[in-house]
Amino acid sequence: MHRQGTLFLCATPIGNLEDITFRLVKVLQDVDLVAAEDTGRTVKLLNHLRIAKKLVSYHEHNKEKTGAELLELLSTGKNIALLSDAGYPCIADPGEQLVKAAIGRNVNVVPIPGANAALCALTASGLATVPCLFGGFLPRTKKHRREKLRMWRDLTCTFVFYEAPHRLLTVLREVREIWGERDIVLARELTKLYEEFFRGGISAGIAWLENKPPRGEFTIVLSGAPEQTQCLPATEPLERLNQLLAEGQDKKNSFKQVAQEYNLTKRAIYQIFVESRRDREDS
Repeated sequence: MHRQGTLFLCATPIGNLEDITFRLVKVLQDVDLVAAEDTGRTVKLLNHLRIAKKLVSYHEHNKEKTGAELLELLSTGKNIALLSDAGYPCIADPGEQLVKAAIGRNVNVVPIPGANAALCALTASGLATVPCLFGGFLPRTKKHRREKLRMWRDLTCTFVFYEAPHRLLTVLREVREIWGERDIVLARELTKLYEEFFRGGISAGIAWLENKPPRGEFTIVLSGAPEQTQCLPATEPLERLNQLLAEGQDKKNSFKQVAQEYNLTKRAIYQIFVESRRDREDS
């Protein structure tokens, strides 16, 4: 009976090849094969390290078939290194499914640490690092993206997202609309030659991007909701607001009165009002 192999989860450089670790090099030298999301990119890395190794393509579109093949090889004692395009496999990456299946078969899974864009951006952001929520890539469709943003709006933790440059402005405008003004850090091309950080408010960040079309890979770090809006009791203030409006009070004075009664900001009351109207339109 063959002893099962080991699945190594190898974090690769996210830009600067000098971030390669000695341990990663040794693992890549010793494994029987490398499963990579982008074999072309991985070939360049292996050539840089002067390592010749059998490569298998493992990505979102073939993960079912190739995943089963990799599990079979692991069961026969083969050691496999799993690599993402850059950074950690399984972080916004199809490797998550393979790891779960490997653990289900009692395969030894070993993480090999290295560079990570989310943690690089978070630690250099100047915003609170604990607690934080990593949201990966927000949904591509407007409806699902807005649902996710509404769900997270009142959490007080720091948020970290990845986003493609062609969607960045759209996403930030939606965040501002649903969350209001927040502190934001935009980290571009981390560890690379043109690494750049923007730090400021969301509106200022949008203006910065409008004057400088976004290019490269971006990581977004956003401050959480103010403590006073955590677990916002939206139902009661909304009922009270509707009552005042029904009595004929103008919106401005109604917002002010409800904010005072519930010890909330007028902005928070306004957001509750806007969201209630949007929810009625969506239903």
